[in-house]
Amino acid sequence: MSLLRQCLESGVMVGDHLEETALGSPQGGVISPLIANVYLDAFDQFMKARGHRIVRYADDILILCGSQAGAENALRVAQGYLEGELKLTVNATKTHIAHSDEGVKFLGVVIHTRYTRIQEKKVVKLKQKVKALTKRNRRAGLAETIRELNPVLRGFANYFRVANCARVLKQMMSWIRRRLRCLQLKQWKKPSRLHRRLKQLGYRPPFKFIKMQSWRNAASPLAHLAIPNAYLHDDLRLLDLTQVKTGITVLEFGVS
Repeated sequence: MSLLRQCLESGVMVGDHLEETALGSPQGGVISPLIANVYLDAFDQFMKARGHRIVRYADDILILCGSQAGAENALRVAQGYLEGELKLTVNATKTHIAHSDEGVKFLGVVIHTRYTRIQEKKVVKLKQKVKALTKRNRRAGLAETIRELNPVLRGFANYFRVANCARVLKQMMSWIRRRLRCLQLKQWKKPSRLHRRLKQLGYRPPFKFIKMQSWRNAASPLAHLAIPNAYLHDDLRLLDLTQVKTGITVLEFGVS
């Protein structure tokens, strides 16, 4: 308890100066999920005692009900306890009742009645990270770029593999490979370098002269022949998202 108190009263850095925290836990602080789990355990036990099925991760709460009336009652009970007993403020803009047929947003995924998908904004965020790592003006070679890219892809795949996202990962993988081909063509600068690579791989000229800085040409047959998928995955060890098993259930994680 002493350690938790120190964390709560330690303050936060705002720009170049320290700002005291007189109330609550620091937003986004690494200790916040732990504090939430300690404080909200009473809420878990209260809801369990009343027969409600809940899923909670830190301060994100999902209450499972079988009917509209049951959901309205559960929301009323939960809000009353959180605000009355625990003196917390329920976020009115985020708190709502939703049917699984329409999709329930929770922790980056959308849970439907028969399947789960990744929230679109999470896919957009991943693309932004990939774009930053595969800029055509960066000096790092293809191998180094892939070394930096793999942890990002691995983290995304391991987190979201609970969703039924095989199609999304396949599309993402195709786009990533095109980004890498575009980067390599740009670094080769001249078509003669591309042609030399094709000859090394056993292809016989004549070859077309293409614009090396073109995004469109990164999907051309010459780019695919010079930088095939096998080279990216087998030789340079690019993580292949299409090989990730998706739609993982809790039973497959070994949790009963």
